[in-house]
Amino acid sequence: MTQLGYHASHEQFAPSDLLEYVRLADEAGFDHALASDHFHPWSENQGESGLVWSWLGSALEATDLTFGTVNAPGYRYHPAIIAQGAATLREMYPERFWLAVGSGQLLNEGITGTDWPIKDERNARLEACADVMRRLWSGEEVTHHGRVTVEQAQLYSRPETPPPLIGAALSEATAAWLAEWADGMITIATPDHEADAARVEAFREHAPDKPVYLKAQHAYEADEDAALEEAHDQWSTNCIPGPVTQELRTPEQYDQLRETVDYGEVEANVRVSSSLEDHVEWLETDLALEVDRVFVHNVTTNQEAFIEAFGENVLPELEFGKQ
Repeated sequence: MTQLGYHASHEQFAPSDLLEYVRLADEAGFDHALASDHFHPWSENQGESGLVWSWLGSALEATDLTFGTVNAPGYRYHPAIIAQGAATLREMYPERFWLAVGSGQLLNEGITGTDWPIKDERNARLEACADVMRRLWSGEEVTHHGRVTVEQAQLYSRPETPPPLIGAALSEATAAWLAEWADGMITIATPDHEADAARVEAFREHAPDKPVYLKAQHAYEADEDAALEEAHDQWSTNCIPGPVTQELRTPEQYDQLRETVDYGEVEANVRVSSSLEDHVEWLETDLALEVDRVFVHNVTTNQEAFIEAFGENVLPELEFGKQ
């Protein structure tokens, strides 16, 4: 059965507030949580970006949820350090931490002064980093020279089982490639349900038994106009079409493009409604994909109202809830 997760957006909320929100999500009946890993927010309007790795230990201690985060190893993070951090969390909280990896955005990785590679090169570096992390989790002493350099690294504190390594995909081609080496896939729900289904199918064609996770952008407020206004204020920078969102360097550059995004484009990319029935219908389209988990990201700032409303009405309607 598909399970519902809560998305903790570090770009939008202070870490202390997010800790309270995941507590509330746990109490409301959500099973899982997905936390973003950003150095910069997408927009000055969002205005936050706590370090998820400092926060995850507190969040795991404060709740019974499982947690994952999407990380881009090989730039601001060395893969050996990510392997160590992930191993530590999973040793302390067995079976409750998983790691997703992707090719990253310049918005976050550019702080190192790196020359930003083309997508194929970023994918190759990602796969090399994944191999390094898996070898470390197995207890091997790792020396690796290539797109990343590792010298005689060995993890001494390891969990009984390594963290599942879930690959992030935004295209069919990436989904098919991930199926070759990742333990599962996480992707984004888009306005094009057929495209979403095609990405899922591209992965499952080569990896039918591996899990698939979906992250869905919703905007819920009791007032319809407020829901749309909040969605535009908080998430319009993510409604810019094409791969440009992986190539811009600063929040200011995103905000410049934000001025070209109107309310119609936001509604085309975010599930905006004050009607809980609408949100149920949208999630039913996700269930039709037969994915394993759906992580709902309410992009508005009123997280308490969203968690309460979804816990009382949406989860029971879809027979979600604690499994």
